[in-house]
Amino acid sequence: MKTTAWLLALACLLASGCSKAPTGLTPVRLAIGGQAQMVYLPVTLAVELGYYRAQGLDVAIQDFPGGSRALEALLGGSADVVAGFYDHTIQMAAEGCEIEAFVSMLRYPGFVAVASPGSKIARVEDLRGKIAGVTAPGSSSHFFLNQLLVRHGLSSDAVSITGIGATASAIAAVTRGKVDCAIMFEPAVTMVRQRYPDLTILADTRAAEGVREIYGVDSYPGATLYSTRDWITRNPQTARKLAHAIRDTLVWIQGHSAEEISAKMPAWFRGEDPAVFAQAMFNSMAMFSADGRMTAEGAEAVKRVLAASIEKVRQANPDVARTYTNAFLDAP
Repeated sequence: MKTTAWLLALACLLASGCSKAPTGLTPVRLAIGGQAQMVYLPVTLAVELGYYRAQGLDVAIQDFPGGSRALEALLGGSADVVAGFYDHTIQMAAEGCEIEAFVSMLRYPGFVAVASPGSKIARVEDLRGKIAGVTAPGSSSHFFLNQLLVRHGLSSDAVSITGIGATASAIAAVTRGKVDCAIMFEPAVTMVRQRYPDLTILADTRAAEGVREIYGVDSYPGATLYSTRDWITRNPQTARKLAHAIRDTLVWIQGHSAEEISAKMPAWFRGEDPAVFAQAMFNSMAMFSADGRMTAEGAEAVKRVLAASIEKVRQANPDVARTYTNAFLDAP
């Protein structure tokens, strides 16, 4: 009898553990548009460093094939927070939906436009009438492609768009010739270049030079944590704790080498060749913010880029000051 009672108690305990956050921790459902991409590395690294739990949070990460899908999860109520690109906050502001970014992970967005091996694409102008791959239609990589086309005298509908997801699926699309070019992130770029050393790179925003060339600014916000204004208003302490966990992770990144950071990442994130991942990490080091803060100049630059290709953004002219905050990065 005692054994049966003990087993029933254990079963209840296990069931409770599967459905609720551990005692004392605040549960957070965090959606992300391609977790294995380097631009979102701080989200996973914060898990490995124990920084969410140090803040009293139990973060459940939900991975999606693109930023637009993660945004849909937030708007649909199945996620509390999104690890996604800042431009979605401005896009949604133009739609009358208030979304706010509260910690910025990148100072350079990390987009890399590559021509598929064998495509004979040598410059952006050659893309007219071709097939371009983005993580998902309506994603930030799609917005970047639009900006790239406009800067080179092409309209945003000069190419056919197809979603290729991130990392493994994106690599397959490029190397198998499913697309003529693709907007990719690390570590996929380094992985493809290892196989094709002569890979043609059409545009690169992993460092300051490429960002200035394409956007005309010194920094351009990319991956952030954002949520609805309603959720942030109702959960200010949770937002602050998330911001602090990511900020502390960014500080940790600044104090360690690419090899040390790579060693901290889980095996599924590093992939089959840790040396290639370490090289991709080295190629990405300049992208990461040192303090998690957004600049007004960068926010305005994002609005200008979106307004160039999205009519609603041009007409609405949203106030970017309502689409981000640095307040949660201050000391408690």
